[in-house]
Amino acid sequence: MMTISAVIPAYNSADFIADAIDSILKQTHPVTEIIVVDDGSVDNTEQVVQCFPDHVRYYKQVNQGPSAARNQGIKMADGEWIAFLDADDQWTPDKIEKQLATLAQYPELQLIAGDMAEIDDQNEPLTPSVLAKHLLLQGFQALHGQPVPKALAALINKNFIPTGTVLVRRDVVLAAGLFNESIRFGEDLELWAKIAARHAITCLPEILMLRRLHGNNATQLTGRMLADLVKVMQSLRYAIPAELKHQGLSPDRLVANSYVDLGYWYFSVNDYGKARAALRSSLRAAINRRAALYLLSACLPPGLVAGIKSIKQALTHH
Repeated sequence: MMTISAVIPAYNSADFIADAIDSILKQTHPVTEIIVVDDGSVDNTEQVVQCFPDHVRYYKQVNQGPSAARNQGIKMADGEWIAFLDADDQWTPDKIEKQLATLAQYPELQLIAGDMAEIDDQNEPLTPSVLAKHLLLQGFQALHGQPVPKALAALINKNFIPTGTVLVRRDVVLAAGLFNESIRFGEDLELWAKIAARHAITCLPEILMLRRLHGNNATQLTGRMLADLVKVMQSLRYAIPAELKHQGLSPDRLVANSYVDLGYWYFSVNDYGKARAALRSSLRAAINRRAALYLLSACLPPGLVAGIKSIKQALTHH
């Protein structure tokens, strides 16, 4: 009998965590255990969780972020397979059943993800299919659950794996080194890429999860996200260079491109010092025209750059 541990990281989640746990308890194929790792909540998350039956395990730690909470849950888990769910999201009732049916068909799979829908605080639908929103649905429909060909390159192009839909072998996650706790944005992409480099993975074109969008989900932290994406690409260049090259990707160019994106963002918000530093780092990783062009622009007098930007803006609005 296959054993499955569901891991829920929680932080001040009292309002929604009962719905999350209920969605796991109502699965048509039961999971073996549910592990809630409370990441330093100061609301009554603990009291809500303690109302559930014994196979819902509760662990509290000082606040360290969701990656550290998920890693703690993975370490505590007794199951051969790990499934993740965030405390304000919900699984659809047959999520695990559909994933196990796919695994029975393709036993080489080590990670099975799926599509998700987005809802608001009142459980009203906002996005019926995130895969469709990103124009990826038809490609996965054509696969019918088979392993994704060149999955690593596909992931680098667009992260198609929502963490809350993942079912993955515990030993595979441990071997890949768990979630990188030094990365706040993109730590999931880094882990899935390391797994996809060495194992068969797939993504089902069916809704396995409802993700709740709050006002604070829409992040304004573009600079921090782009800086963390540089860390992701640096990590992958170090960890899986041969696998990246095998799928037609240049590890150095991935790092260079991530630095260009960061440098361009700094340039666009008039932080020319940081723009120059990022663009020089891009050119050190791999010579590329975009970085050279923006670096030259970032070295011009700020007044001249502002004038060029306003002319460009005027032309695009005509």
